[in-house]
Amino acid sequence: MKHMSALLVILAVLWWILSGYTKVLLISLGVVSVIFTTFLAHRMNVVDDESHPLHLSFKLVRYWGYLLGQIVISNFQVIKVILSPNPDIDPSVVQTRISRHSELGKVVLGNSVTLTPGTVTLEVKGDLIEAHALNRAAAQGVLSGDMDARVPSEVEVKS
Repeated sequence: MKHMSALLVILAVLWWILSGYTKVLLISLGVVSVIFTTFLAHRMNVVDDESHPLHLSFKLVRYWGYLLGQIVISNFQVIKVILSPNPDIDPSVVQTRISRHSELGKVVLGNSVTLTPGTVTLEVKGDLIEAHALNRAAAQGVLSGDMDARVPSEVEVKS
């Protein structure tokens, strides 16, 4: 029940923030749509600990802050490469071991590497991640394993 209540509150707040409506009629229609959506999710039995991980909320918000910082830093590094008269471009494919053992942890890490400019995840297989890097600095960022260590460990799905 706590997952359904949290889903209801999150959907309502998200609807209100994204719509920006303040008129009573529009807010009441939004409330009806949020309640109906939550009811459908309950009937479909899709809201559980895995699909709506409340226990990860604060750790994921902290990780998203870290990831946003890495995206900004990487953007400036790529802009520097683009605007440089002698660009530091040394494309390479690197492989490194990762500590994420669940599928969800691997997906979060792979998508995080791809979101940072200058790197693209090519493959995650077993305990290895393979990524394409624009230059040595980007390759070193992947090889350092810092991002892997920061993915919240509770992202691991209990099997």
